[in-house]
Amino acid sequence: LPLLDTIEMPLVPVLTDMEWHGVLIDRERLAEIARGFTTELIALERQIYAAAGTDFNLNSTPQLRTVLFDKLQLPPLKKTKTGASTDFEVLEQLAAMGHEVPRLLIEYRELAKLKSTYVDALPGYVNPRTGRIHTSFNQTGAATGRLSSSDPNLQNIPIRTPRGEAIRRAFVAAPGCVLLSADYSQIELRLLAHLSGDPAFLEAF
Repeated sequence: LPLLDTIEMPLVPVLTDMEWHGVLIDRERLAEIARGFTTELIALERQIYAAAGTDFNLNSTPQLRTVLFDKLQLPPLKKTKTGASTDFEVLEQLAAMGHEVPRLLIEYRELAKLKSTYVDALPGYVNPRTGRIHTSFNQTGAATGRLSSSDPNLQNIPIRTPRGEAIRRAFVAAPGCVLLSADYSQIELRLLAHLSGDPAFLEAF
């Protein structure tokens, strides 16, 4: 009850303000990223066709199965009800064996997903009156107690890749304002060090 009274309930109006205020997005930059991603996808498509020695529908599992396992004679590593699997795990294993087509397919799928999930979808969430995206912050969505975001989910945009960083740069601050990023660093281990008083933990954290 003290947690509810002192932390959770006072947070509700803060989250309400955040949702009403929304996040500013640079639509021109996003459109520029979309054009760049489209060019990259076309180039990857050509590379895949050249490496495979044939044109085929990259989004068709039966056609991909035929190219990988019949034409290129790659080893089928996993079976499904309809035949050899072409999922990410299989492509990753085949790519690790040095096969070019699976490696290129992984890159193509990742880029296509980034484009459809974020670059193409985010402009549709922009409120025409405010020019901002008004995501929902879910206070009780995650078991760990952290906030989650939905409609759209702004927390899943990758940060460790140049393409993910490019999408994140489309989120901007209003003139005279800044965007501040803050995150707990290994908070559980720091709490453990504090509560246990263990000398080695205290020295490490």
